[in-house]
Amino acid sequence: MNVLAIGDIVGDVGCEMFLEHIDGIKKQYEIDFCIVNGENACSNNGITRKKAELLLENGADVLTLGNHTFRQKDAVGLLAGNKRVVRPVNFPEGTVGNGYTVVEKNGKKIAVINALGRIYMDYMDCPFRGIDRVLEKLHADYIFVDFHAEATSEKISMGWYLDGRVTGVFGTHTHVQTADAWVLPKGTGYITDLGMTGPIYSCLGVKREITLERFISCIPRRFEFADGKAQLNGAVFTVGESGKTEKVEAICVK
Repeated sequence: MNVLAIGDIVGDVGCEMFLEHIDGIKKQYEIDFCIVNGENACSNNGITRKKAELLLENGADVLTLGNHTFRQKDAVGLLAGNKRVVRPVNFPEGTVGNGYTVVEKNGKKIAVINALGRIYMDYMDCPFRGIDRVLEKLHADYIFVDFHAEATSEKISMGWYLDGRVTGVFGTHTHVQTADAWVLPKGTGYITDLGMTGPIYSCLGVKREITLERFISCIPRRFEFADGKAQLNGAVFTVGESGKTEKVEAICVK
């Protein structure tokens, strides 16, 4: 089975890039299942029901989120009503929505867990223990984890922690694709960050003149997503019948 994971979709430009290329990518890599991080799909971060349905109806099997999960006003209704949209599992107990989901595809049960890092992020419950609690009760053929975190050290640690326990671990959030796609010793596919699906001539998706001004002047200014030429970043996990990953290949479409 080939599983495609796509990095943070940024605004309308990112959504359009996904819609334009997803069919071709699926055909080229013979994709069976697609996981998309959609937490920046709206122009002011977060995701709406309309954007979520657009992505799910046009190629995404599951959407994962992150620190902007509740940025949009209809997020509560979306998470309560759509099990294919998952928010980080380590939000406090009682938070609306689910931190994981199981979807059946091609006769296999595929689980997707979402977790949020704590280094340089808003404080959350422990992501390591949160994933442990899910794994104790989870029954699936393949398990993938989207670890939405800032620090590479925290992401790499999560990969080692889950090696041999899940099928694949991929990082999101930093919007820069890393060059470390590989299979860990016990058979878990890993990449520190998938990258970003959004505007190339930008700073992590934001208009570069805004970020430059903030760095030079030290005066806060509201971020706005850039437009223009885009890229799609992600990774393809090739999984064997045993549930272990045989190959991880980072992809970048421009």
